[in-house]
Amino acid sequence: MSAIVECKHVVKRYGDIVAVNDVSLSIEEGEIFGLVGPNGAGKTTLIEMIESLRTPDSGSIRVLGLDPVKEADELHERIGVQLQTTSIQPNIKVQEAVKLFASLYRQPLENPEELLRTLSLEDKADSRFRKLSGGQKQRVAIALALVNNPAVLFFDEITTGLDPQARRNMWEIVKAIRAQGKTIFLTTHYMEEAEELCDRVGVIDYGQIIALDTPKNLVSSLGAESKVFFQVEDKDIAAAEFKGLLAVSRVEKVEDGFVLYTKDDNATLQELVRFADKQGFRLSNIRTEIPNLDDVFLALTGREMRE
Repeated sequence: MSAIVECKHVVKRYGDIVAVNDVSLSIEEGEIFGLVGPNGAGKTTLIEMIESLRTPDSGSIRVLGLDPVKEADELHERIGVQLQTTSIQPNIKVQEAVKLFASLYRQPLENPEELLRTLSLEDKADSRFRKLSGGQKQRVAIALALVNNPAVLFFDEITTGLDPQARRNMWEIVKAIRAQGKTIFLTTHYMEEAEELCDRVGVIDYGQIIALDTPKNLVSSLGAESKVFFQVEDKDIAAAEFKGLLAVSRVEKVEDGFVLYTKDDNATLQELVRFADKQGFRLSNIRTEIPNLDDVFLALTGREMRE
């Protein structure tokens, strides 16, 4: 694979505030790269510099081998961009918007209206933009980003404000776009979204990349334990009774049951069931929590993801 996006020691300041602080990263051809972090961390500033919407104070950026500052016009022909907020004429019809945006490029798709079918917007072709739902507006924004058949796409907070079902529908759209051979750079503050979609994830806070790896490796590097939650019925039992279970390092008695901390939740669950059968009590409300990117962010920054 070859690098589609390369950032080297990029800095952007606004007065005394360093919004992006010495960021270096690369994005490989065909991957979905995610940038996660709280609001104000520098996500949008960085992605807008890569898109040539802002100029870095220092450092270098290359996208498809082009300099976003010196070769902005050429770059815009070859990338697709979905901004945090899509502001187009509210009374324009969906198919009119697609045709209008396609007309702005030297080499648009031969049949850009076909995007409406791909994005399940055929029945909204004659609808005014202002009458669309939030999820439909986001799909229109994606259609507008695709009209020039770009090699790389930038999605900035693509599911913000969407309900859970619309968010998952959007994930499937992103996966389908990648399956066409596109490279995708997305920002999000939803860790579940990053885990679901991204090949690699960079964690940014206070303008700096503080971790960068695959979601699985980021979670593994944390060394955190899984948690097994359960309740005991028909018997009074002390927390200490569970300390000898396989792979259990710690036991907590909580208000509505017990929590087992373990490096191997499957082994612990099997051992717990055998123990309950042997001791003659019933288990209920069993659930597990495995470490995830939220835990990684909390460990790295000392606080929960803020929106």
